Amino acid sequence: MAPRTKQEESKVLFEFKERIGDLLRPYHDDHTLRKWLKARCFDVDKAEVMFRNSMAYRDKMKVDSILEDYKQPEVIQKYLTGGFCGHDKEGTPIRIELFGLLDMKGLMYSTRKSDLEKTKLHQCESTLRDWKLQSNKLGRRIDGLTVIFDMDKVSTKSLWRPGLQMYLHIVKVMEDNYPEMMKQMFVVNAPKIFPILWKICRPLISEDMKAKIHVLGADYQEQLLKYIDEEQLPVFLGGTRKDPDGDPRCASLICQGGEVPRSYYSAENTITDIMETATIAKGEKMIIDFQVEKADSILRWEFRTDDFDVAFGVQYTYPNGTVKDVLPVRRYNAHQVTEDDSLVCTNTGTYAIVFDNSYSWTKAKCLHYLVELHTCDGFDQDLDDVSTGGSWTRLAKDMQVTKL
Repeated sequence: MAPRTKQEESKVLFEFKERIGDLLRPYHDDHTLRKWLKARCFDVDKAEVMFRNSMAYRDKMKVDSILEDYKQPEVIQKYLTGGFCGHDKEGTPIRIELFGLLDMKGLMYSTRKSDLEKTKLHQCESTLRDWKLQSNKLGRRIDGLTVIFDMDKVSTKSLWRPGLQMYLHIVKVMEDNYPEMMKQMFVVNAPKIFPILWKICRPLISEDMKAKIHVLGADYQEQLLKYIDEEQLPVFLGGTRKDPDGDPRCASLICQGGEVPRSYYSAENTITDIMETATIAKGEKMIIDFQVEKADSILRWEFRTDDFDVAFGVQYTYPNGTVKDVLPVRRYNAHQVTEDDSLVCTNTGTYAIVFDNSYSWTKAKCLHYLVELHTCDGFDQDLDDVSTGGSWTRLAKDMQVTKL
């Protein structure tokens, strides 16, 4: 329970400082230490565990020298979207994330998890440095981070669960080691599948983080300008800021990402450990049925084989028993390239995923696969809480959201 008076808060802070005295550094002033307590609802025991874990992690990752010593891999420099761009009206740094242009699968196939973590730590340390510069410039303490989370061009590929889990893990690195850094996050250009993405991500989003998320509607440019001066906001988000060469997307500051070329892929990085594995005997099929109870649910699949091709398709069974090929069965060279795609289930009923090896008379196929059915029911109130005006349904209607 949070202290009810300043005196109670000071007492808790004093106890916290006594507990962690062996780890305190010059930059750990009272303002900073209160953030650790707030992140754990002023529970000193939990705040101490959080602080000690973080300091051990900082030593392990060599964070104190990360700005000077760490060089990001080329693939991260070129394809990890986003960047810092200006300051809001309170002097807080602004970070713009281009989630719709992020190829997280390509990055995960091309680099190590530790490099993604170190890159986030580098960003957070850059934020701390910016706070210091801004505080000196403006003559008052500046902290916090304003994030604009642009979902333009988000597609069903963004539903890839390992990628979402990795993205949220990186966000958790910030929460666990830089408590209360995030001041506010504005989500713009939310797509039709936003409720599904929210449902997948929500269990990993803390209540504190949820309170800072604001999903804006069609008037997002007007809303952003309430918090950010136009000369600090890029043109593509409603401001007047451009690169020196006139680029309205400020690509010199904000990495535009895009699909990671396969030439960057590492043979050491495979995601098959999160897939199911099955052997399809020669001349046989493997069929997986899904009962779709809500129209516009999304069926998503990913598969690869060890040595040979395999045929794949999707079928729908009408209530009268008639079977229709929604995606005709055909052969895929899944031993060369991992196949992944999705389908919007426009009807309720039974959809069947078909892996077909009936054409092979001599060879069984070792298959690795991940198939998921995504629906967006059950989170209406929770989603309304973060939507401008208190209603995702109304917000989506005003935006005329039809894109995936």
